[in-house]
Amino acid sequence: MNAYKLFVLVCMIFCHIVDDYYLQGVLAKLKQRKFWVENAPQKLYKHDYIVALITHGLSWSFMIGVPVIVYWIITGSFTELNASIWIVLFLVGAVAHSIIDNAKCNCLNINLVIDQLLHLQQILFVWIICIV
Repeated sequence: MNAYKLFVLVCMIFCHIVDDYYLQGVLAKLKQRKFWVENAPQKLYKHDYIVALITHGLSWSFMIGVPVIVYWIITGSFTELNASIWIVLFLVGAVAHSIIDNAKCNCLNINLVIDQLLHLQQILFVWIICIV
């Protein structure tokens, strides 16, 4: 295993930590259905938590994809095909992240440990597809 490839994985995990804990900010509250029920109970805002879930999912998916793009650029392997693969993985990752966060925040089906393990599994999947 190439040390550079392992470094990309470490960078992806670091970007996950930064986005999931530091950059999420107000979205941590807004992605909870309970927040909207308590603070904006009108029918108009009933589904606004979904926008916050998707917004955070997009942000997170982009962040974990940045080390992949940088690696491809540095190694000269950034092609149109790779860019297309990255976009698909970015969108799938955003949707998956949103679903996982909804399971934790709103459905209360999983705890933080499971949430984080699933996100790490997402990272590993992207890393294997794009780097290994």
